[in-house]
Amino acid sequence: MLRPMVCTVVVDGFFGDCGKGKIVSYLAVADEVDICVRAGVGPNAGHTVVYRGETYKLRMVPSGFVNPSTRLLIGPGVVVDPRVLLSEIERLGIENRFGLDPQCAIIEPEHIERDRRGHLKEKIQTTGTGTGPCNADRALRKVRVVRDLPELQRFLTDVPLEVNEALDRGGKVIVEGTQGTFISLYHGTYPYTTSKDVCASAACSDVGIGPTRVDEVILVLKAYVTRVGAGELPGEISPEEARRRGWDEYGTVTGRQRRAAPFNYDLARRAVMLNGATQIALTKLDILYPECKGVRSYEELTPEAREFVERIERELCVPVTLIGTGPDLDEIIDRRG
Repeated sequence: MLRPMVCTVVVDGFFGDCGKGKIVSYLAVADEVDICVRAGVGPNAGHTVVYRGETYKLRMVPSGFVNPSTRLLIGPGVVVDPRVLLSEIERLGIENRFGLDPQCAIIEPEHIERDRRGHLKEKIQTTGTGTGPCNADRALRKVRVVRDLPELQRFLTDVPLEVNEALDRGGKVIVEGTQGTFISLYHGTYPYTTSKDVCASAACSDVGIGPTRVDEVILVLKAYVTRVGAGELPGEISPEEARRRGWDEYGTVTGRQRRAAPFNYDLARRAVMLNGATQIALTKLDILYPECKGVRSYEELTPEAREFVERIERELCVPVTLIGTGPDLDEIIDRRG
């Protein structure tokens, strides 16, 4: 049996789009999480949460919003588009439990303009949200930060202090990563990457916690692999074949069709190493094995589905503790004991 969760980092083991939003939202409710804090890059990441028949597509607010008792924070390592953020806060009605670190950098209209032309658009095929140019200017110390914007003053809080004090009290914290291991600036398919590192250690830095504070690292892997935009995708199949298999997905932020490939054990093994994963969350098993749709008990899975799960465990030497069997928050098998 796994030890009780106190601080858990949730990251994507492939190229993004693996279903972190579903896993984080489930944990926030199932484990009565005190704080869900967003790490990662910025509004170029889209997380989808399906809860009680309603679909939420988020670009800034942490996916743990579904638990009305969970405090929602954005760490200082994240860049922020104020318009996107304020729209989500209002839509979700979370004003009284949302906090933003004053050190977050601000995406300006000029950053978005730069992101939508030249080599970023034509070669790298970025999302056009301004995150890369903002991070570039941040490294040059040329950006404004959240504390400079009057409209965001009411949300300002010392996020590293809040998170660490919660852990000191024995509170439960989820650090929600964005993007995927293999579009990390350092560990991905450079130059076809995002504009910073997005592995588990970077997520800790983004929110201001040291590595000794982390109890679990959950690596989210999809039952097949998808990727938006340019860059290497081993084993890639044609769009027609992806549609035939039911793997034709579209990006939450860009709306572009995701390229697809079968589950890649080599990439998954490397992602386990890079992130120090202690658990695996496997999503969209129901797409690979439709007869498993909505199943909530491991014993109810088909023999073929169980063999797939068990092969992942053998190959990666990490337990598969959470298995997604549908898009809804509750369509999950929780094997944590």
